[in-house]
Amino acid sequence: MFQKQAVVFLYAVSPVHMGAGQAIDVIDNPIQRERHTGHPSFAGSGIKGAVRHGFEALGGDKASIDRLLGPESNSGDLHAGAVSFGDAQIVALPVRSLKGGYVYVTCPQALARAQRLLTLSSVPTDWPALAVAEGHCLLRNPDLMSQNKLHLEAFEYAVKVSELLAALAADLASKVLPDTQEYDFFRSKLENDLVVLSDTDFAWFSRHAMLVEPHVRIDPETGTASDGGLFYTENLPPESIMVAPLMASQTRTGKGRDQEIPADVVLSQIKTLIHARVLQIGGDATTGRGLVVANVVEG
Repeated sequence: MFQKQAVVFLYAVSPVHMGAGQAIDVIDNPIQRERHTGHPSFAGSGIKGAVRHGFEALGGDKASIDRLLGPESNSGDLHAGAVSFGDAQIVALPVRSLKGGYVYVTCPQALARAQRLLTLSSVPTDWPALAVAEGHCLLRNPDLMSQNKLHLEAFEYAVKVSELLAALAADLASKVLPDTQEYDFFRSKLENDLVVLSDTDFAWFSRHAMLVEPHVRIDPETGTASDGGLFYTENLPPESIMVAPLMASQTRTGKGRDQEIPADVVLSQIKTLIHARVLQIGGDATTGRGLVVANVVEG
């Protein structure tokens, strides 16, 4: 049973390929998605594995890895870890805009799910309930409009400038990114250029606005492209925002109660390790993929 909860926001600073392991349509290497929504997701096991893999590089004590995250499966000293990461779900996606370069697109469903996670972790939020019809959008920055419409990719949306978004966007921006100077531009842009689409329109971008890259497999003998060596890999685009639950319990090493670490200390230790740090999640690490900034928010 976990005694302490928090949430961790993951902000992509490079394309992220958290692979699904099976081809879909013309995409040979698709990303992970939720079955019921089709939204991109990160498996909690993958997040935990990324933290384990980079534990020492992040400044963690090697002796604490097994105590906090659990031992490797081939270890003779098996016990449960004290830290659990849940699956990460999408909060907002970057979508190309006619004005402003790109905007952060979200929907009432994604916001409600993020708010639910925050509430379960005792993080206070006062986000308003929003309703948006298909083909319409809510925004707070009128400079994004062209001829009273918002143009995203090849689509245009009827606009309602809503002051309800001001406090919501400001609160979200303060939680998503670390409060340091290098992220000032992105916090400001998220606060000003947040756009709310309908759940249906957002689902379309969640499926079709990903970054798809062609790759060519080279024959080592000839130095040219192999027959059938062309394949396509899907990535979550940079500037995407995900959120996942983070839970902690007392350590369970079985070495006596006097040697166990309480849950609040466990949560403090893992927060110190990953908060405002860059993690490498998913595949293609050697080509700079999978870099995300973690921001832990406690109640």
